[in-house]
Amino acid sequence: MIRAWMAFSMLAVAAVIGCRETGTPDHAAPAHGESWSVTAWGERYEVFAETDALAAGKTATCNAHITILEGFAPFKEGTLTVILRGAGGDQAATRSTPARDGIYPVEITPATSGAFELLFRVEGPAGSEEIPAGSVHVAAAGTRGDAATDTHMSGPEAIPFLKEQQWRTEFATAPVSESTINESVAGPGRVTAAAGGEVTLTAAVDGTVASKPWPFPGLDVAKGSVVLRILPRIGGRSLPDLEAETTSLEAEAEAARHRLARLTELLGVEATSAAEVERARATLAGLEARLGAARRGVDAATAPAGSPSDASLSVLAPWSGRVAEVAVSPGQTVSAGTSLARIVRLRPLWIVLALRPEDAARVRGRPAGLLLRRSGSSEVLAAGADRLRIVSRSPEVDRVTGTLNLIVEVDRDAAELPIGSAVEAELLLPGEKRGIVVPATALVDDGGVAVVYVQIGGEGFLRREVRVLARQGAEVLVEGLRPGERLVTRGGGAIRRSALLSSGAPEGHVH
Repeated sequence: MIRAWMAFSMLAVAAVIGCRETGTPDHAAPAHGESWSVTAWGERYEVFAETDALAAGKTATCNAHITILEGFAPFKEGTLTVILRGAGGDQAATRSTPARDGIYPVEITPATSGAFELLFRVEGPAGSEEIPAGSVHVAAAGTRGDAATDTHMSGPEAIPFLKEQQWRTEFATAPVSESTINESVAGPGRVTAAAGGEVTLTAAVDGTVASKPWPFPGLDVAKGSVVLRILPRIGGRSLPDLEAETTSLEAEAEAARHRLARLTELLGVEATSAAEVERARATLAGLEARLGAARRGVDAATAPAGSPSDASLSVLAPWSGRVAEVAVSPGQTVSAGTSLARIVRLRPLWIVLALRPEDAARVRGRPAGLLLRRSGSSEVLAAGADRLRIVSRSPEVDRVTGTLNLIVEVDRDAAELPIGSAVEAELLLPGEKRGIVVPATALVDDGGVAVVYVQIGGEGFLRREVRVLARQGAEVLVEGLRPGERLVTRGGGAIRRSALLSSGAPEGHVH
């Protein structure tokens, strides 16, 4: 059977004027003896069927084009059953293999004439579904009717876009419905660490940076953990001087121990005073402290450059976070106050949002949500009201940009929003607007005019100009559509290009 794009029934086009819900076919019962076409939608599948005139006892071909709605791919594997349901029971015909991907020609021979309910039962990997498709009339035996022609295309002119084209394109459709979107304000933003969420670790003394442990950007650190070690510098003293001092202090400490022991014995026989014993004990403690410091000085002077030792000073993380930057190298000599590394907290984060002054004035109280999209990415990151807090509002307008900064705290992780990222931010306000809400991907820019494409049949579409009333993330509120219409949510640009390239002559192909 030759399929021309005009082969929609007159009643299929008329159905555009009324409203349809998902699963309702695009036709009513065709006239006696006519060929007809129908499109019906279920939850999983779309069926577009072109069928010869039905007459009792006569075999007719139903060329059904089946689309898996998730991914809008042709149905390649499974079974299609065409059912005529009447007062006398079901009359069914089944086909389990496609003639080509997505196309199932089913031969059906009605046993009786009259009015029947039409259903398509699709069984495949995406699941099983029985899709109602309205009613059809089976002519009495021997009745012959004329095939549908383009004279049935009264009403708006349809744009042809064949199933084979749809299946090769990123394509999707969905029923139009009413919903609500929030009032919002939008502007460019920048992700920063929250106040107190960033710290620069510095050297407390002059010294050398040890090689172990060694941090790196991206390293998670716990509160109190050792991030770096510093070997204090022994200023202006040679190693022999340090060793000589250590030896002298060792001798003095040993003599002080003997004196303390002797005085302790004398105190037992009351030959000395307790005060004398305490003075000897204090002298020994001072000598041992000086000796310990001298030994650490020798250890530091003789340790290999960059290596840890008992004389090193630990640089600790003040709280749990992640290393963002390391500013020194192993073995580097640093002065007191030198920046060593920088640590940031991963959450919460601040979004510094640049708004027009009139938009900033609309932000009052707690926001209803926040939508963020990183530059160059189409993915939208959403945060609800319970994860947001308005921190501050700048008291003055930026002289260069003419914007006013608003700081919003969001309870999200730096893994999702790297600190320093530029973002497009939309702050949702408590007020709502109700109407027709569609995906932003449904809009096509046609010479500066916002248009969408409405599906009136399996391969027929209408261009519709719409007015955009509001935007919220990936959704827009529009005027110009009615609930129940079937909207092209992805692939409208391909329909537009096809229409521009078309010469206007009907195109057909052989099933």
